[in-house]
Amino acid sequence: MTKPIPSKARAVIIGGGVSGCSVAYHLAKLGWTDVVLLERKQLTSGTTWHAAGLIGQLRASQNMTRLAKYSADLYVKLEAETGISTGMRQNGSITVALTEERKEEIYRQASLARAFNVDVREITPDEVKGMYPHLNTSDVKAAVHLPLDGQCDPANIAMALAKGARQNGATIIEGVKVTSVLKKDGRVTGVTCEQNGEVYTIETDHVVNCAGMWGREFARQSGVTVPLHACEHFYIVTEAIPELKRLPVLRVPDECTYYKEDAGKMLIGAFELKAKPWGMEGIREDFCFDQLPDDFDHFAPILEMAVNRMPMLETAGIHTFFNGPESFTPDDRYYLGEAPEVKGYWVAAGYNSIGIVSSGGAGMALAQWMNDGEPPFDLWEVDIRRAQPFQKNRAYLKDRVSETLGLLYADHFPYRQMATARGVRRSPLHEHLKARGAVFGEVAGWERANWFAKDGQEREYRYSWKRQNWFENQRDEHLAVRNGVGLFDMTSFGKIRVEGRDALSFLQRLCANEMNVEPGRIVYTQMLNARGGIESDLTVTRLSETAFLLVVPGATLQRDLAWLRKHLTDEFVVITDVGAGESVLCVMGPKARELMQKVSPNDFSNAAHPFGTAREIEVGMGLARAHRVTYVGELGWELYVPTDQTAHVFEALEEAGQGLGLKLCGIHTLDSCRIEKAFRHFGHDITDEDHVLEAGLGFAVKADKGDFIGREAVLAKHNRGLSRRLVQFRLSDPEPLLFHNEAIVRDGKIVGTITSGNYGHHLGGAIGLGYVPSEGESADDVLGSSFEIEIAGTRVKAEASLKPMYDPRAERVRM
Repeated sequence: MTKPIPSKARAVIIGGGVSGCSVAYHLAKLGWTDVVLLERKQLTSGTTWHAAGLIGQLRASQNMTRLAKYSADLYVKLEAETGISTGMRQNGSITVALTEERKEEIYRQASLARAFNVDVREITPDEVKGMYPHLNTSDVKAAVHLPLDGQCDPANIAMALAKGARQNGATIIEGVKVTSVLKKDGRVTGVTCEQNGEVYTIETDHVVNCAGMWGREFARQSGVTVPLHACEHFYIVTEAIPELKRLPVLRVPDECTYYKEDAGKMLIGAFELKAKPWGMEGIREDFCFDQLPDDFDHFAPILEMAVNRMPMLETAGIHTFFNGPESFTPDDRYYLGEAPEVKGYWVAAGYNSIGIVSSGGAGMALAQWMNDGEPPFDLWEVDIRRAQPFQKNRAYLKDRVSETLGLLYADHFPYRQMATARGVRRSPLHEHLKARGAVFGEVAGWERANWFAKDGQEREYRYSWKRQNWFENQRDEHLAVRNGVGLFDMTSFGKIRVEGRDALSFLQRLCANEMNVEPGRIVYTQMLNARGGIESDLTVTRLSETAFLLVVPGATLQRDLAWLRKHLTDEFVVITDVGAGESVLCVMGPKARELMQKVSPNDFSNAAHPFGTAREIEVGMGLARAHRVTYVGELGWELYVPTDQTAHVFEALEEAGQGLGLKLCGIHTLDSCRIEKAFRHFGHDITDEDHVLEAGLGFAVKADKGDFIGREAVLAKHNRGLSRRLVQFRLSDPEPLLFHNEAIVRDGKIVGTITSGNYGHHLGGAIGLGYVPSEGESADDVLGSSFEIEIAGTRVKAEASLKPMYDPRAERVRM
């Protein structure tokens, strides 16, 4: 008997894999009883049913680890709650390294695990052999053991979540295909769906796209961007192997493989370096519990390494050779949150082969987000608002996901750049910079010069956990900015015009700093949430009485546009992305004024053009708007140039700079200079979870200007005192490097992690920023402690400061 389809629901979830079942379960647990989950065929019939079910708790950040640990705990409890066995076994996991570089990586991960309070131990090859007697450990350099990791039965977990959802009042109906999402005035109003040839409409304010590999195409129908694409994912299951005991999950990333013992058989799966995208022509209508065609030739090199690694496989028969589709995203991180294009349209999809370990926590986080109207903690890593509209292009996705599958087990080197789907967004200076030795990286599709190679030097990265092949190039660029003059192409900045009769009052409400300034003034500010957390870090230039220019990082543009639009009420304000209209050339360093005077007749003195102001100037034979601000901590100007004049202005600057030693500089140098100055980086040092006062940005908050979002939280924190502070560290030993996520050790105890790191070529050592708990303590109490940073298990002494170690009084920017 088919279930009746209701005419109304508080939320409609589309897709009955583990993700949809988890969202339904968690919404029902929060008391959303009129939730409906619709599955086109049968629960788990897309990807969930053939997942390997590995549960690894340690992820790349504290909050992703928090979600994975939540999943593991939930799957242990679900059986008692629902009576359905989840097959959850905490039999531990081992990761082995076959190279010195991989050893450094897994030891860094072990330090991170300790900082995140995950049980972890570095073990010797002999200890690996003791725990995994069938393994060839002759070339194993090191290993890490996480005793509380495990494995589970994915389909049963989805079924247990579905049953738990029903027990709490949710409705789950199979055999119903959702054909469209209905919208009015930019928000969801319902869905239409089909069951046995009949068409139904359900009124709802919330739709959740948990459609997995169908998610991109389904979202496209509603004008929503969900960039993902399926790839073929291979594994084999052996026949039963006599006397095979229970074993931990084993990962050998240097051979792209994972091993799982299950019911006396071995499962061997692969994340090969070049994957096979699938479903370019769409996914056929009757797809349900389907396998893809075998490709034994593709899997053969992996199997050959596996037989060498585990010789018993040579005599074990193959019971199943499996090939099934999994969806992957352009950056290997899944999507969560409300789509910026349509209010009430939510997404939980694109799990990159870690859907089982992720879905428990992701379902909880999304349900909380839907319930409260804001995420429970910082989820920027997986936020749907990081997706760029162009990324839904199918040619781009097909090219990119051939790489992202393999990146799961590739070396996760710092500064690693994507090799596929490049060159989509370029500055007008791209070819100019390329001709002068630029080595490009990519962010949000933008090609950006990361560093400049010297004549005769190879123009590519040689990755390492030690000093990479561009370390000296960065040093030369860095010192040119500190002592002479450097030029950066920062065209990738996001640029948003906010204009109209009510533009000032709108920005006063959204920004924490004073926006009512004279036209031509530049204001550094944050947009806060109600908790005082930082939603956006930006500069706002008042262009006229009714027009403002907001400049944001290229990576956060979609998020910032969405935040502005979400908070626009009936005010007369127009919000426009104007990023493609202007390039940005940054002239920075003590000789910046000298250079500008050579290319322009305008007066660049402090009196004529003080810090924090913008005005139109002549440059070469063109015009630009010169903003006197800096992200590197030196005298300088950001020149906003119409794109049609960019090449000319660049050539004029380059010619005039010949006698001054002008140096072209890349993003790595921008970052190393800003970290010496302790300037914060959004997404690392400051997030929506970090209170603006604890981030040390109180100077950019004007609580007495009147009401703004977050004001109450600022006043409350001011009265109560800080519970943690953002501290700058410099390693005493000039040799080790800091990147991100190293453990902060205070008086012998791990208290946090480095939020961002780089090498301070002027200060002569690695520099990092990170939060230190300081409840009830003064600044002197914090600085009176002894600090070390734990890097790959080794602790290095560090000097700590609450003021910038470089130019603490900001005298150089006002020279």
